[in-house]
Amino acid sequence: MQSFLGTEFDLDSYSIVDRPIPEPGEAQLRIRVEATALGFVDGLMMQGRYQIKPALPYVPGGEIAGVVDAVGPGVAQALVGQRVVTWQLGGGLAEYVVVEAADVDVIPDQLPLPVAAAMLVDYQTAHYALLDQGKLTAADTLLVLGAGGAVASAAIQLAARSGARVIAAASSEHKRNAACALGAVDAIDYSLPNWREALKKVAPSGIDVVLDPVGADKFEPAFRSLAKGGRYLVVGFAGGAIPSLPVNLALLKNATLHGVDIRYFLSSRPERARRIRSALFSMVARGDLSPPATNTFALANARDAVLATSDRGRHGKVIVLPGT
Repeated sequence: MQSFLGTEFDLDSYSIVDRPIPEPGEAQLRIRVEATALGFVDGLMMQGRYQIKPALPYVPGGEIAGVVDAVGPGVAQALVGQRVVTWQLGGGLAEYVVVEAADVDVIPDQLPLPVAAAMLVDYQTAHYALLDQGKLTAADTLLVLGAGGAVASAAIQLAARSGARVIAAASSEHKRNAACALGAVDAIDYSLPNWREALKKVAPSGIDVVLDPVGADKFEPAFRSLAKGGRYLVVGFAGGAIPSLPVNLALLKNATLHGVDIRYFLSSRPERARRIRSALFSMVARGDLSPPATNTFALANARDAVLATSDRGRHGKVIVLPGT
């Protein structure tokens, strides 16, 4: 089988190589990979710059969708042929991958596999951020930074469905228009130096909840825009720099800062997490939520796919299709 493998923590060490098709062991199954979604974290892991450093040699890509084609001892034979998704620390940029059977979810027949891969982590992250950490209600005004991103796009839809008023912040007109199509009632250009003034015009009473996957220089101005008792959700640092905050602002705002660690949620509350994933997959399959926008690449172009995850002008989730 072909896989995109690296022998060092250096992007230049990764290439397409032929390897034996793996065999599932006890309590494991093998997936014929149909689609693998990539995010900014994948590029960091490939370079050994993420908080979790994988063992070498390493095959990146953890958001995996495909069809079960073999099972090991202790796994029901009925799973063979099932369409499944799984989130791993890597292994997805290959034609086959072996995982623990307990780590897969069967998905609805109506849900395309690339869509399932694209939404697996991002939709659940958005749900956990807004409803578990942010305690979002219909009475709240939500500001979503980096509104063209995958988590942000999912958050806009979920918040709008809950009845909250959503304001999107993005640097391009295309991303702002897309955010409004998903349910945002206002959109501002936060690449402008006076973007907080534009925000005050559409939210003069302040923001109840901020969802921030960007960080960098957007963090402090957005925190200053909170209303009294506001909640600030830290999802990631796609802007590059990890910012700091004068803590007196939290006191003055009577505000709270919440980290959104989706891995902690999955490990600490696995059954709730599985129920939420199932509900989200069903909602997209029924058309109650829009599927994520995607950019597709062939496995042969996996390097280009990884580089695309760092392109701030990109709109849509990066998907690699091993069968193309």
